[in-house]
Amino acid sequence: MTTTSGRRLLRNIPEIRTFFRTNEEPVYFVGATAFNLLGLDRWVRNFNYIAYYDSWDGAHPRVFTPRNKPYVEFRSSEEINNYLLRDPEVQEFIARRSGPAKVAMVFFDAETEEICRELGYELILPSHALRTRLDSKLTTTRLGNEAGAPSVPNVIAEVGSWESLVKVATDAGLGTDLVVQTAYGDSGKTTFFLSAEEDWDRHADDIVGQEVKVMKRINNRAAAVEAVLTSNGTIVGPFMTDLTGYPELTPYKGGWCGNDLYPDALSDAHRARAIDLVRRLGDRLADEEYRGFFEVDVLVDLDTDEVYLGELNPRISGASSMTNVTAGAYADLPLFLFHLLEYYDVDARFDVDEINERWRELAAVDVWSQLIMKEPTDVVERIDAAPRTGQWHLGDDGKLSFRRVALDWHELHDESECFFLRVYGPGDYRFKGADLGVLVTKGRLQTDEPQLTERCHRIIDGVRAQYASSPVDEPLDPVPISYVKGSSYD
Repeated sequence: MTTTSGRRLLRNIPEIRTFFRTNEEPVYFVGATAFNLLGLDRWVRNFNYIAYYDSWDGAHPRVFTPRNKPYVEFRSSEEINNYLLRDPEVQEFIARRSGPAKVAMVFFDAETEEICRELGYELILPSHALRTRLDSKLTTTRLGNEAGAPSVPNVIAEVGSWESLVKVATDAGLGTDLVVQTAYGDSGKTTFFLSAEEDWDRHADDIVGQEVKVMKRINNRAAAVEAVLTSNGTIVGPFMTDLTGYPELTPYKGGWCGNDLYPDALSDAHRARAIDLVRRLGDRLADEEYRGFFEVDVLVDLDTDEVYLGELNPRISGASSMTNVTAGAYADLPLFLFHLLEYYDVDARFDVDEINERWRELAAVDVWSQLIMKEPTDVVERIDAAPRTGQWHLGDDGKLSFRRVALDWHELHDESECFFLRVYGPGDYRFKGADLGVLVTKGRLQTDEPQLTERCHRIIDGVRAQYASSPVDEPLDPVPISYVKGSSYD
């Protein structure tokens, strides 16, 4: 059936499922690894992954990695993606498949857009210019205020000294126990907690000379959520908490190293308010001509019970691994498929209110976790052996053992099972911050305190025990860079 405009009409979720199961247009996720959208090939015919690191050593039928990879000193995930798009083997792989190529990735830049124009690929994401503008924490705050989705009490101003910061804050009724954020960058590196002049002195060079967001410091609980802005409205996924700064997983203080998705990440009342805030923000983003996937952090003030808008990440998220295997995803569609619909010439009709209500109710049955595992020590060694990508088992004796080869984590059944996706393998280097891999499992890995659970410690120890490495004869100069938070995964 078609509409009067000539577009194919998809009238409900079953018809949308059938549309993707019979999809003829090739779709490619491009990245350092296949992690972010791994498993979507189960839902979308002709969905492929083009990855720099082949975690399966050629065994995944939908993952393509060029064989000829001379050493390149990458400085960003954008550079990795641009390298892959320009690689002759990649271009040949895409050319062998009929139909126009649709391309998605986490990070890209103006060069990426130009490459896609040159090669005739359709980059199925909002423009780099729009995403860059919306990525500003100051812009998010202003748009949220306009939409009725307020942030933690704040003022946006330029401050040049501790005295001027105090005056700006006290005039706005924020007190002097403050959080200051710059417009761009990972929150762990551009968020500063200031309550005395010595705090200012440590961070002044990162603050002076630009507009910043000055916030009242609150006793908060944070949660993250993915959402998709569609032509029918905003669909909001399940809420999850972050794992941050654990020295067993990351060398970076405040560094993101995983998530827990579980029903009590927010109370029912807080969840309802947070969904409302995200939908309001989504409606406002539509006025900016944004469409598709985005991630939002929300903050609950534990002293006042208020829920506030936190940060906006206008991109595919590192938390999609769990969002795409929830009960809501299987009741309807994985969240990213709603994004994908926006880039097909179809008229897809569905009730956003009904979907959001169903996903809210089904959130009560989902408990998943993931670990982003970096090398936390100062060691610089060549990797001789690494754990295989696939399904692993945690025995009653606390020992982690390899169970079977697996393509993704969609077939995990209980907390004794986990899926490990290897990033750096034999021949690569271990160094401070190196990406070792990503682990997904059922059940929680962090307590409410928060602390890592005993099971989590056993999993980490079990994974690390699988690595063997040798010292290098010469120090690496430059040391290879790592590609997780703020790059390939999120």
